[in-house]
Amino acid sequence: MSVATHGGRAKCLQRLVRMEMPVPRTVALSFDAVHRVASGVMPDMTSLLVHFGATALLCVRPSSEEPDWGGPGAVLNIGMNDTHYADLSDQIGRAAAASVYTRFVQAYAIHVARLDPDAFEHVIEDGPEGLAQVLHAYEEETEETFPQDPAVQLAEVLRSMARAWEGTTARLLRQAKGAPADAGLGLVVQEMALGMGHGESGSGVIQLVDSRTGQPRIIGRYLRQSQGREALDRREEALFLARDPRGPSLEELVPEAFADLKRMTGQMRAKLREEMQAEFTIENGVLHILDGVRVARSGQAAVRIAVQLAEDGIIPRDEALLRVEPRVLNEMLHRQVDPGAKRDVLATGIAASPGAAAGKIVFTAADAQAHAARGEACVLVRRETSPEDIRGMHAAVAVLTERGGMTSHAAVIGRGMGLPCVVGASDFRFHARRQMLVAPDGRELRAGDVITVDGTNGQVLAGEAPMIEAAEDDALNTLMGWADEVRDIGVRANADTPGDAQTARNFKAQGIGLCRTEHMFFDADRLTVMREMIFADTSPDRAAVLERLLPMQRADFIELFRIMQGQPVCIRLFDPPLHEFLPSDRAGHRELAEALDLPLSDVTRRVEALGEYNPMLGMRGVRLGITVPEIYDMQARAIFEATVEASREGEPVVPEIMIPLVSARREVELVKTRVDAVAAAVRNETGRDFTYRLGVMVETPRAALRAGEIAPHTAFLSFGTNDLTQMTYGLSRDDAGRFMSTYVQQGVFPEDPFHTLDQDGVGELLTIAATRGRDARPDLVLSICGEHGGSPESIAFCRAAGFDYVSCSPFRVPVARLAAAQLAVRDKIR
Repeated sequence: MSVATHGGRAKCLQRLVRMEMPVPRTVALSFDAVHRVASGVMPDMTSLLVHFGATALLCVRPSSEEPDWGGPGAVLNIGMNDTHYADLSDQIGRAAAASVYTRFVQAYAIHVARLDPDAFEHVIEDGPEGLAQVLHAYEEETEETFPQDPAVQLAEVLRSMARAWEGTTARLLRQAKGAPADAGLGLVVQEMALGMGHGESGSGVIQLVDSRTGQPRIIGRYLRQSQGREALDRREEALFLARDPRGPSLEELVPEAFADLKRMTGQMRAKLREEMQAEFTIENGVLHILDGVRVARSGQAAVRIAVQLAEDGIIPRDEALLRVEPRVLNEMLHRQVDPGAKRDVLATGIAASPGAAAGKIVFTAADAQAHAARGEACVLVRRETSPEDIRGMHAAVAVLTERGGMTSHAAVIGRGMGLPCVVGASDFRFHARRQMLVAPDGRELRAGDVITVDGTNGQVLAGEAPMIEAAEDDALNTLMGWADEVRDIGVRANADTPGDAQTARNFKAQGIGLCRTEHMFFDADRLTVMREMIFADTSPDRAAVLERLLPMQRADFIELFRIMQGQPVCIRLFDPPLHEFLPSDRAGHRELAEALDLPLSDVTRRVEALGEYNPMLGMRGVRLGITVPEIYDMQARAIFEATVEASREGEPVVPEIMIPLVSARREVELVKTRVDAVAAAVRNETGRDFTYRLGVMVETPRAALRAGEIAPHTAFLSFGTNDLTQMTYGLSRDDAGRFMSTYVQQGVFPEDPFHTLDQDGVGELLTIAATRGRDARPDLVLSICGEHGGSPESIAFCRAAGFDYVSCSPFRVPVARLAAAQLAVRDKIR
């Protein structure tokens, strides 16, 4: 018998029997046998029942490969009929016997005869009177008497459960949870231990850890004169297990049975190598173990349980690493909506940045800052965000946008900041001018109304939902230490601000793989200077204005270098088109005219002149650096002067300078010449020597294809997979969210290529570039710095392609570290 042929429950019970646990007699039906039952081929009921004896009551439970896949509910007390009722009344009393019979009739009626549960709503009596009402209701609805033959009862229960598993609805639900379409179901037929009688009888469940925290603690309840899991459903009436000041306990009632129960659950943990929840029954003082299932657990508990099992020597460290899904770390590192809370869902969008937060709706970055100044939590709601909204995003507790996808501005910045974010919420109707949202059900939301943004699953909820706080603890630190010992690919962070860099440092990133310098220009004091530079007409005028930005940039870089303490910092030179720094409405034009002391007509004309039909494919990145070289000159000087300053106090800093949006070798040559000249000037002026590394951000298909030409002029190639995916597919990463779910559902794309790296198309470009680049320069460093860098699938691709490191948002660094370790462990196992 194996999990693959009979399911996890059956295998667990087999192991418990071998451990000489007091498990009632059990027979397991295989996946094949249950499939035959579903198609009408029944096993020999006489041969099956002979294992239990003529008077035994039975239960049937499902046994699938994974408990998360669901399955039909258990049916208890099979074999109850009028004769057995009379005999059982003599043994345990009429009231208890009637309760056992009633429970079976109702379960049979609902799960086998498929009657509506409402058919029994009128039954309010207990005991024999209630039983008579239930039997009468069954006969009224089915126009048949309740079956009395145990063989018929068992056969119908088996057939019903088998067919329920293979039904369309159940199959779709399983597949949504990751089960294969042909997943099998086993069935476990077990003799009942009643939990009802004249002596001490009852049922309950026990586990030795807290499902939320993973901390050692005896959890569970025991309910006298009960069956199944009633102790959990009727907690107010149930007893605690261990002694508890809040009320009576099983330990006080029957100390020997409690001691045996605790010992056996501990044995299950050691022998089954897992924290288990045991379902038990006490019948006339005798303990029976009915079932064992893996303890349900939060992300925090999953980590602590895996670590504790390894530290206790029950499982090796490598196995502990494999037992924690990387995605559950997102639960631990962000606040989450309480899974047990009721959700009033207003609309659903794309889950762009995990975590959850509640606050008052604001529609502008300025309003967000005003709320933050008053200490009020707010949610920034925009059609789509732009770099101008950065300050508002920093002030808000969450972001909601109508447009965008997984790599839109709001999504990328939200993940970098650890800010819950839902994008592409097009079910809402956005009325920006009226500062109003209209939900699909017609509810109107205005500025000041409170909503909850759940960036983990993409839902927007009305009001303030109950939250579970983030929980980084010692167990996670231990697990991540083990991960770092085995992983064989570096993990850096994308960090634009000192705050991002400190978060990356705290999460043990091995440096910064992408610093987007343009985000440093949107503070109010810098934005005006930047606009002055844009309006300057000559190169000397631009250089003069940029002189005022130089000390600000230098200070930014000094702080980044100090925070990273000698670890590599890769700084991307200025990338966006200049129009992003200019206001887009007339009121903004007027304010800018006042600030620059220019006629409004001049400002309007200049803004219009900078407009482009497709700015993301226009004068940005290296194209701007070549046509307006003063910007890159200023940034290079700021980097080198910061390098000299930061190296005075600690380890020598070796900055990495990355040129964005390269398509041709000549672009690299032109920028490299100017950067080298600035480096020489700074060395002469300061009398200090330093080194730096120049590289290229590969974001265009042409750069990937011509990597052999580009590589000799660079120390590294870092793939910006957000733009590379956009250009390879011809998809707008900000607009594709509108139709991407339809494309995925209809099988056009297996996954959203902005969410999961397209290994066939974009991946082939990466492979070509890596091969040609290293053929031209064997010591070429390769990495990914797009948002795919935090995805386990992308990390697997990068390892296989020989990349040196991946870089991702700071809050995804632990996810990437664990995913990389798991890949290394699996390779070792193979």
